[in-house]
Amino acid sequence: MSRSRRIVVLDYGSGNVHSAAKALERAGAEVAVTSDRSTALEADGLVVPGVGAFKAVMDQLHAVRGEEIIDRRLAGGRPVLGICVGMQVLFERGVERGVDTEGLGEWPGTVTELPAEVLPHMGWNTVEPGEGSALFAGIEDERFYFVHSFAAQEWLLDVQPPFPQPALTWAEHGGRFLAAVENGPLSATQFHPEKSSDAGIRLLANWLGTLH
Repeated sequence: MSRSRRIVVLDYGSGNVHSAAKALERAGAEVAVTSDRSTALEADGLVVPGVGAFKAVMDQLHAVRGEEIIDRRLAGGRPVLGICVGMQVLFERGVERGVDTEGLGEWPGTVTELPAEVLPHMGWNTVEPGEGSALFAGIEDERFYFVHSFAAQEWLLDVQPPFPQPALTWAEHGGRFLAAVENGPLSATQFHPEKSSDAGIRLLANWLGTLH
């Protein structure tokens, strides 16, 4: 039997770190919740959850130098998974209620409010998995749990060979938005796998299966 993957859930003051850790343990991982730099850099995978406002999450990340940890891991091809606002901050900017905040800039684009009559987008929704998706293998038709009013609504990164094309997964609420991205070592979901019942656990297990 293969060894369980060592995962760090980045502990930077965001509210849902422990539910993410429990879900990862259910998926078969060995999990530490910490902001310790060396532990986070050496883990097989790093998970960056996030709840609340884009600016608050960025401020909290900067407070523990989380952006350096994420950047160092990705520079070395080490896997990172962002969840909810932990996905949003991977883009260049977030604009929330007039507040324009610089993101981590791993992907081009701006996170903006969904053009929907009812916000937040809260509850279960289907997704359209991207071609070649590893995260959604075997769970393409499942529903996942969303709680958000903002999202990335376009994909602007032009990936050229020899780099593989990212797998982009879309969902709809008032308009199309990115529900998940798989781009080399960097993956992210706008929904909450840890709140998505068995489908979410299977998605996390799929992600763990991609770690080497």
